[in-house]
Amino acid sequence: MSSCEVNGVVRSQGLCSLVHLQELYIASNDLRGSLPWCMANMTSLRILDVSSNQLTGSISSSPLVHLTSIEELMLSNNYFQIPISLEPLFNYSRLKIFNAENNEIKAEITESHSLIAPKFQLNTLSLSSNYGDGFIFPKFLYHQHDLEYVDLSHIKMNGEFPNWLLENNTKLETLFLVNDSLAGPFRLPIHSHKRLRQLDVSNNNIRGHIPVKIGDVLPSLYVFNNSMNALDGSIPSSFGNMKFLQILDLSNNHLTGEIPEHLAVGCVNLQFLALSNNNLQGHLFSRNFNLTNLQWLQLEGNRFVGEIPQSLSKCSSLEGLYLNNNSLLGKIPRWLGNLTRLQYIIMPNNHLEGPIPVEFCQLDSLQILDISDNNISGSLPSCFHPLSIKQVHLSKNMLHGQLKRGTFFNCSSLVTLDLSYNRLNGSIPDWVDGLSQLSHLILGHNNLEGEVSVQLCELNQLQLLDLSNNNLHGPIPPCFDNTTLHESYSNSSSPDEQFEIFFSIEGHQGFLEKQNHEIFEFTTKNIAYIYQGKVLSLLSGLDLSCNKLIGHIPPQIGNLTRIQTLNLSHNNLTGSIPSTFSNLKHVESLDLSNNKLNGKIPHQLVELKTLEVFSVAYNNLSGEIPEWKAQFATFNESSYEGNTFLCGLPLPICRSPATMPEASIGNEQDDNLIDMDSFFITFTTSYVIVIFGIVIVLYVNSYWRRRWFYFVEMWIT
Repeated sequence: MSSCEVNGVVRSQGLCSLVHLQELYIASNDLRGSLPWCMANMTSLRILDVSSNQLTGSISSSPLVHLTSIEELMLSNNYFQIPISLEPLFNYSRLKIFNAENNEIKAEITESHSLIAPKFQLNTLSLSSNYGDGFIFPKFLYHQHDLEYVDLSHIKMNGEFPNWLLENNTKLETLFLVNDSLAGPFRLPIHSHKRLRQLDVSNNNIRGHIPVKIGDVLPSLYVFNNSMNALDGSIPSSFGNMKFLQILDLSNNHLTGEIPEHLAVGCVNLQFLALSNNNLQGHLFSRNFNLTNLQWLQLEGNRFVGEIPQSLSKCSSLEGLYLNNNSLLGKIPRWLGNLTRLQYIIMPNNHLEGPIPVEFCQLDSLQILDISDNNISGSLPSCFHPLSIKQVHLSKNMLHGQLKRGTFFNCSSLVTLDLSYNRLNGSIPDWVDGLSQLSHLILGHNNLEGEVSVQLCELNQLQLLDLSNNNLHGPIPPCFDNTTLHESYSNSSSPDEQFEIFFSIEGHQGFLEKQNHEIFEFTTKNIAYIYQGKVLSLLSGLDLSCNKLIGHIPPQIGNLTRIQTLNLSHNNLTGSIPSTFSNLKHVESLDLSNNKLNGKIPHQLVELKTLEVFSVAYNNLSGEIPEWKAQFATFNESSYEGNTFLCGLPLPICRSPATMPEASIGNEQDDNLIDMDSFFITFTTSYVIVIFGIVIVLYVNSYWRRRWFYFVEMWIT
């Protein structure tokens, strides 16, 4: 009856009359409540599977304690309360398989169980659960000698790595102790354990060196994951003795030294190698290299030097290459384009130089290309348009030239395009509207010119647009409210992409979960922040600052109700601030400074409850600023400086309307405002000319000179 969409409570009528039933499968339904007590009469049951329901209750006071003939008991994915000691099941003399992950695992209550050996000898034990903290290793495990599979992950058990579990169970093939708060050294059993295939002790606090003879003690390992611990020292060369090793993950530790050559030669079946975020150094690999089956290589966050080795060209099955945050130099190898199964090329923050190889046009499976923060030069190959591409990060390089029509042609899956901090010129291409899924377009800090393309308004998935620090001119298109800048955050292409690496080991299949964190820089609240991960799916902004844009601000910008950052500063914009800006209910940073805006600041802006940074400095604004309350009570004089005729807190109090200089009367007189600089220059020049003319007349005409002196004498007396 598994997966039959049965719901409700487990009814005793009918079911409990099956006293001779030997196997009962009611998994993957929607059963609720506790197990009926009449099940205690089903004493012939050998197999019971009630996993993946919503059943509750403590097994200590359930009918399960009477079903002592059970050989396989599956309780996974429910809400049972299960003591980690398994003491209620100690009379299960035939029990071989106990699966109870994702339930409420309870701590030991008494010490009596430590003196009693259970009657069962388990083959399989799975108690993985996120429920629990501060447990100790269950004592009944000291009495188990036939274990083949053990998963006690996420229970947060204190103590050291239980090497005794390997010594007592020579048949053990799989041991998962992930995220268990294990501490102390990583000790191995005294004798060689040739049956162990999978060992995962990641995300603990294991310290010290990796045992030098690990490859001799555990020669049959297929999977070894000791990542996210506090290991130090070098990587033992005995790893090269693990002929069957397929997955090796030692990332996020404090390991030093170089990659052992024996590892690169002996681990001929290695498919996944992760040594990222350590203190490893030296060159990546030597010419002696037999890791030809590699599918995934993560070496980021170390101190590797030299060029990308030619030996990697043998890895024809390579799908993921992560070399970021090292000190690699030289050109990007052209032979990378021959590794046609590559999906992820992640190499930012190195010293790579030269052009992007035209051979990259052969990478039809490529999904993410990130070679930002290097010294890459030249132009983008016009033939580069992989159909599967999702993210392109080429910022902080020396790319130049125009964006050619063939580049990114028909890349309808592209979500992020970051070409900022380069030397690109020309106009924004008119083919950009073909990137139908584009969510983040970052072209700031280049030499782009021309007008802001109206084709950008066709990008109806757009969440973030940065065109700052270019030479763009002309008006702001009024059509940006066609994009998702004004909608709720619903882009299905999350920048924080989680993917799984499939592996199959002697008939056992599984997935190694990994996450690819997209990262880029965007200025908000006057600070350049680095954004990455899931926060990107929540970020919405428009930055057109530091260009040569003219004309009025389109009132339609006020329809971008979900926008968080709006920066139009350092342009030549004129006219008034649209009152529709009061609709920007989620805006946190609004910068309109250094333009030629006039009129009043709309008093409705005081309704912006999320506004943290606000600047209209250095414009021609006048009148009383919005009421000094809510968020506007947090802004000081610097938000308004450079506007002579603004008044009101935190500026000087406004005078009466009769004595206040009127810089504008309504929008119809905006263009008739007095330019004070021009006024003073004109007045001074005219004054000098008049005085100079009087002096000339008095000098030339003696009659008027005498009359002038007579007038002065009479005025004095």
